[in-house]
Amino acid sequence: MDLNSTSTIVLRVLTQATSQDTAVLKPAEEQLKQWETQPGFYSVLLNIFTNHTLDVNVRWLAVLYFKNGIDRYWRRVAPHGLSEEEKITLRAGLITNFNEPVNQIATQISVLIAKVARVDCPRQWPELIPTLLESVKVQDSLQQHRALLTFSHVTKTLASKRLAADRKLFYDLASHIYSFAYSLWNHHTDIFLQQVCIGDETAATNSLEKTLLSLKDIYLYIFQGFLHAVFERLKQFLECSRSIGAENVCRDRLEKTIILFTKVLLDFVDQHPFSFTPLIQRSLEFAVSYVFTEAGEGVVFERFIVQCLNLIKMIVKNYAYKPSKNIEDSSPEILEAHKIKTAFFTYPTLMEICRRLVTRYFLLTEEELTMWEEDPEGFTVEETGGDSWKYSLRPCTEVLFIDIFHEYNQTLTPVLLEMVHSLQGSANMEDTSTILIKDAVYNAVGLAAYELFDSVDFDQWFKNQLLGELQVSHNRYKLIRRRVIWLIGQWISVKFKSDLRPMLYEAIRNLLQDQDLVVSISNIFFNGCLPVDDFEFRTDQFLPYLESMFTLLFQLLQEVTECDTKMHVLHILSCVIERVNMQIRPYVGCLVQYLPLLWKHSEEHSMLRCAILTTLIHLVQGLGADSKNLYPFLLPVIQLSTDVSQPPHVYLLEDGLELWLVTLENSPCLTPELLRIFQNMSALLELSSENLKNCFKIINAYIFLSSSEFLQMYAADLCQSFCELLKDVTTEGQVQVLKVVENVLKVNPVMGPQIFKPLLPSVFRGIIDGERYPVVMSTYLGVMGRVLLQNARFFSLFLSQMACELGQELDQILGNMIEMWVDQMDNITQPERRKLSALALLSLLPSLNR
Repeated sequence: MDLNSTSTIVLRVLTQATSQDTAVLKPAEEQLKQWETQPGFYSVLLNIFTNHTLDVNVRWLAVLYFKNGIDRYWRRVAPHGLSEEEKITLRAGLITNFNEPVNQIATQISVLIAKVARVDCPRQWPELIPTLLESVKVQDSLQQHRALLTFSHVTKTLASKRLAADRKLFYDLASHIYSFAYSLWNHHTDIFLQQVCIGDETAATNSLEKTLLSLKDIYLYIFQGFLHAVFERLKQFLECSRSIGAENVCRDRLEKTIILFTKVLLDFVDQHPFSFTPLIQRSLEFAVSYVFTEAGEGVVFERFIVQCLNLIKMIVKNYAYKPSKNIEDSSPEILEAHKIKTAFFTYPTLMEICRRLVTRYFLLTEEELTMWEEDPEGFTVEETGGDSWKYSLRPCTEVLFIDIFHEYNQTLTPVLLEMVHSLQGSANMEDTSTILIKDAVYNAVGLAAYELFDSVDFDQWFKNQLLGELQVSHNRYKLIRRRVIWLIGQWISVKFKSDLRPMLYEAIRNLLQDQDLVVSISNIFFNGCLPVDDFEFRTDQFLPYLESMFTLLFQLLQEVTECDTKMHVLHILSCVIERVNMQIRPYVGCLVQYLPLLWKHSEEHSMLRCAILTTLIHLVQGLGADSKNLYPFLLPVIQLSTDVSQPPHVYLLEDGLELWLVTLENSPCLTPELLRIFQNMSALLELSSENLKNCFKIINAYIFLSSSEFLQMYAADLCQSFCELLKDVTTEGQVQVLKVVENVLKVNPVMGPQIFKPLLPSVFRGIIDGERYPVVMSTYLGVMGRVLLQNARFFSLFLSQMACELGQELDQILGNMIEMWVDQMDNITQPERRKLSALALLSLLPSLNR
């Protein structure tokens, strides 16, 4: 591609490709796609996006095409790859000037340089790093920033390579560059702090951006000398944040920089715990002082607090710092780290941390209390699981409390019990702060339930204190009602006498009628499933409360509006139905009438529909043969859930198949509607997914329910599907397919062999050839034994057919089969199969005598 003659053409097409008119846009895109593999195209793109006089949108598109082309055509082995001569020119052009005025384009150029560096640096592009280092030293602020931005992306890309040779290259690079990057970071940090002091916000923002970029580089070249400096700089930046208001343009980037500082520490202790040992003391002192003392007042912000708490947690819980039970077996490194931890976590320190966590960080905030009133469902289903402790304050504090209490439970148990003791007795309803503290303390006792097993007589506490608190109906005491039922939920699997369960059921029933929706919902979120879904559950204890509990749960299901809440209520209802089984029949009428309406309204909420399917599964099992009354709603639900041509099947298929199966298992007869939905099965078998087992169970259910009607309608399709399956399924899959075939032969010995005649030759060949897997061979012999024993006429004709196909005499092929069959008898382990084989072989004696 001649650059001089084509630049104008490419520029015009790029301009057309930025058009909003599809009639202009589409042809331009097609033309650009054709040019992607043309020599010289990327040189033209380089000239266009580095020409600052052209339209920004055109330059943006040019740099994107260039960047995408690197992924496709830069490697030497790539089809239509760029020539080495053009790549040399492009590499030189990319680092000629770092003066791009548009931030977004500058970022894309930096990314594409990094992409090239990943392939070519340092072997084919040794001048890249030296050029970048020289460019970040220049006085021009724009050029310095752009070079630093590119340096950051290149460093990040090279650090991400994982092959041993690439890692060594990066380490060599790091050893030469670290001191420069460190001095650059220090330089820009000092300038930023000076500019903040004189109030030059624009210059300070620019310097802070460079500080952040430098810090990202150092983060990848890190070693301990830098880590010690992190603490000093962190203190300076935190003090700087004290004087910078939320409205200051630097505020957001300043907080990001502080968080990146802490991320350096967190990642280092995670990846290099023993190298971090000399910093344990300083890290703990730093984090504890800012989070648990007045030193952090007016300085810290939520994300920083979370990072500090996570730093403490990682040091406390780090297995690299825990000696084995036999101290002599521990390495000196472990003992040194443990010694530092022990020296720091003294009784006064632990007590202060425990008290502050509970009485400060466990307290419900004004925002949470407001959410309680304005969005009760949102309040109760707020996400606190998974990795939320890494990013959110409340789960972070709770996880830290659990870890510290577990590590130092002998020290902290008396502290927590003293806090509990001080709050017992009647509460002043006007004293909101005391109620909040009691909520926090009860939260701590619930989180530490397993550690407090030997220290708390929970049964007595439940009867003498907690049960009475659940009966306090004052509106302000709703916080404690909610917390107490959660607390019981935490302890019920730890220490709770079975005899007390009726009292608990009574309390749950009362709370389901609580005037506050949060209390009602929390009652089932925290506890509603546990009393009926654990080992200690006794149906006779629960039955007196079944009707009222089920009715109240159903009313709550109707009252709530959020999908997550409805899903949880449905889960509780499913648990109840599953545990009481047939005894649920008198009470499910209202639910049966409501579920179709809920299904209709949940069309856009697949997870809620999954919950409905689960409820239906338990409902059908509970109703047994009476579930036929649900068919007008049930069968269309199964039809939709198992139809692979319908988008919802992605979410509903697994539960839909289970519902289909239990419906068949509880069906008194095979209705035309049940027969009709089997049309979905062929497509399901083609998927060959993990759902195949359930598919086979469903087919077996149809066979045993009414084989004649079923096979008359679907025999041909079933045989074709099985023949296709046997070609590419695993050994286990083959066995499952043939077991279904064997079931057909059992219930319909006349029609069965005719139906599956197309797949019997492969079974026969498997026997003659000596199938090497005993389980498969046993199944082959079972199928052939059924045919031989139950339909001798068909077997005789089939044997003649196989003799013709294999070009052998009838006696010869029969002899080979018998010889292999007898030889394999010892590999048949199931008594039923051994008996079948013996009878089948004996049935041949009269014909052999003749």
